[in-house]
Amino acid sequence: MELQAVEKSYARWAPIYDRTFGAVTHVGRRRATALISELGGCVLELGVGTGLALRHYGPQVRVTGIDYSAEMLEKARAKVAAEGLATVAALRRMDARDLDFPDESFDHVAAMHVISVVPEPEKVMSEIARVVRPGGSVVIVNHFARDRGALAMAERVAAPLANLLGWHSDFDRSRVLGEASLTLADESTLPPLGMMTLLRLVKVG
Repeated sequence: MELQAVEKSYARWAPIYDRTFGAVTHVGRRRATALISELGGCVLELGVGTGLALRHYGPQVRVTGIDYSAEMLEKARAKVAAEGLATVAALRRMDARDLDFPDESFDHVAAMHVISVVPEPEKVMSEIARVVRPGGSVVIVNHFARDRGALAMAERVAAPLANLLGWHSDFDRSRVLGEASLTLADESTLPPLGMMTLLRLVKVG
C-alpha cells in the first residue's frame, strides 16, 4: 500500500477502530504486551494506532509509540492523558520505513497488526532490526495468507480491496522473515479461528 492510501484509510477507520477491528485483534494485543512486559526494558511500538495496547503494558517497560496517522495518534494521546499511563514515554508521528532513532535504541520492538499495512514491509523490517539491540526481541502479531481452504480463497478475493480495508488479506509471512539479523524464536496461532499469528524474532549479533 502507498503511504497516502494508508493515511486516508486510517483516517476513515479512526472514529470506529476500537469497536471494530480493535475488538477482533484484542487477543493478539494482550498476548504480545504480556510477553514484552515479562521481558522488560525500553520498547518501540510500531503502528501504535489509537493506543489500544498501551494500557496493557506492565510497569517494567517504557514505551515509545509511533504511527503515521495523525488521527490515530490524537486518540492515543487522549487515552494516555485520560488513563495516566506512566509507561508511555512518547508518541510520535513517523514513517516506519525511516525511523528517527539511533541504532540499537530499544530492547524490544512490537508490531501488532501493522506489518501488512505499511508500504515496503521489507524496508520496515530492516529499520526494526537496526533500532533493536542485539539479543532483543521483535514481537509481530499479524494475519498471514493461508495456502489452502475457504479462508485462503476469501483472502484472495479481498486482496484487491487493500487500500479500502487498510491491510493486505493475502500477506505472505516470508516478507517478515527475510531480515538476516533476526531469527525466528517462537510462533503461535491466535483466535479467532487461528486467523492471527504471533511471531517472536530475536536479533543476533
